[in-house]
Amino acid sequence: MSETTHDGTVAMTKPVSPDEGLTPARLAAKYGLSVSGARPSLMEYVRQLWGRRHFILAFSQAKLTAQYSQAKLGQLWQVATPLLNAFVYFAIFGLILDAGKGMAKDVYIPFLVTGVFVFTFTQSSAMAGVRAISGNLGLVRALHFPRASLPVSFALQQLQQLLASMIVMFAVAIGFGSYPTLSWLLIVPALLLQFLFNVGLALIVARMGAKTPDLAQLMPFIMRTWMYASGVMFSIPIMLKDKPGWVADLLQWNPAAVYMDLIRFALIDGYGSENLPPHVWAVALGWAVVLAVGGFVYFWKAEESYGRG
Repeated sequence: MSETTHDGTVAMTKPVSPDEGLTPARLAAKYGLSVSGARPSLMEYVRQLWGRRHFILAFSQAKLTAQYSQAKLGQLWQVATPLLNAFVYFAIFGLILDAGKGMAKDVYIPFLVTGVFVFTFTQSSAMAGVRAISGNLGLVRALHFPRASLPVSFALQQLQQLLASMIVMFAVAIGFGSYPTLSWLLIVPALLLQFLFNVGLALIVARMGAKTPDLAQLMPFIMRTWMYASGVMFSIPIMLKDKPGWVADLLQWNPAAVYMDLIRFALIDGYGSENLPPHVWAVALGWAVVLAVGGFVYFWKAEESYGRG
């Protein structure tokens, strides 16, 4: 474009851009641009997560294989670690402190082993979940994928580890007189509900750990307190029979105790329904749904913030 000035010379003027005056938002919309790493809708996020299901499974299996790759016994530590913990707890709580009072030895030993194995499932899911984002920043920053894949895969890793360990749990139960019956089938829905609960818990602590990495240092103390309050080493109704009833109810309704007691009830012949809190299956289902759904939504709301800063 040109125009003639008062002295007869020709001056060139800059043409007006068609984007002149557009706000950044309108400019982005005009050219089909979107925010990098923007949070998708909840349903779209679920769809993306389902699309990464093969990655989630492969990642969990790779982590499980690598976990003991430097140890000479390798994957045997999947079974040996909780079994050694159970042995230590039996020596201290069963023999020295008599935490198994009110139960016969053929009930208490499978009771203790089951409690250790099942609680370790939840404990390990939470401990792995709290580092799911902060411990994998390279992966989070390098690739675009739904970040919920990481805590879900860690919870799945712990489920696979528990399933391998259950061979020993079954052997201990049979060794002390609890033989397979139809009630053993109840272990399947109980474990499924616990897995859903663990996934929700891992998602919650993953978001919290991404924002506050120091939470990973605090988690062992939180989990240890939770373990002692959940009746891993003792029967809550028997141990607290002289305390106000609401104290025992509060401890029995906590999710770790609920899932342990359901599996103990299914597995151990001498562990009857009188040891379970009222409406135990409804409570187990409630904990699983609330944590799984609530944890997923809580994690999704911060999706675009992970790996930044």
